[in-house]
Amino acid sequence: MEPRQQGLLDKEPLKEVDEDMVSEVDLNNTVTEEEREEMENELTKLEEEITTLKQVLASKEKRHLDLKQKLGITPLSELRQNFSKSWYDMQTSTAYKKTSETLTTAGQRTSAAFSNLGTAITRKFGDMRNSPSFKSFEEKVESTVSNIKSKVGGTGGAGSFEEVLSSAAHASAQDTPTNNVTESSERSC
Repeated sequence: MEPRQQGLLDKEPLKEVDEDMVSEVDLNNTVTEEEREEMENELTKLEEEITTLKQVLASKEKRHLDLKQKLGITPLSELRQNFSKSWYDMQTSTAYKKTSETLTTAGQRTSAAFSNLGTAITRKFGDMRNSPSFKSFEEKVESTVSNIKSKVGGTGGAGSFEEVLSSAAHASAQDTPTNNVTESSERSC
């Protein structure tokens, strides 16, 4: 059989010979009886110190809660204070400042773009109102309204466009039948 080198990450499982070698090693032989006794004493002392520290911590936590209660500090007020501090810390951070500046600039540019768009639309409507097509349409509407007004019984004058629309609406409201019969029959019941 060939001698084989065995490493920590050996892929083959332990063989019976290997298990025997492990069981023969006594790990307790490396510590003397005196050292063992010292370590056990130290362990006991550490456990006692841990117990004492836990008691002291519990006492201090109780005192902490008592003082908070006497001062009127509630969990909600602590939460508010923590939130305020976090909000302040975030606002003073470099990332927040850069983002805020970027959004402010974007808002200003968007506002300027909408302002330019509004100006352009207003100019186009002005151009359209002054165009010959619109003037022709306006004249036709005015003459139609004037004809309707004269047929309805209004004065023969044309008036302004708004006056004509108002009088046409008034005239149509007078021509609309009302439900007086239904209302009076409902009252008598």
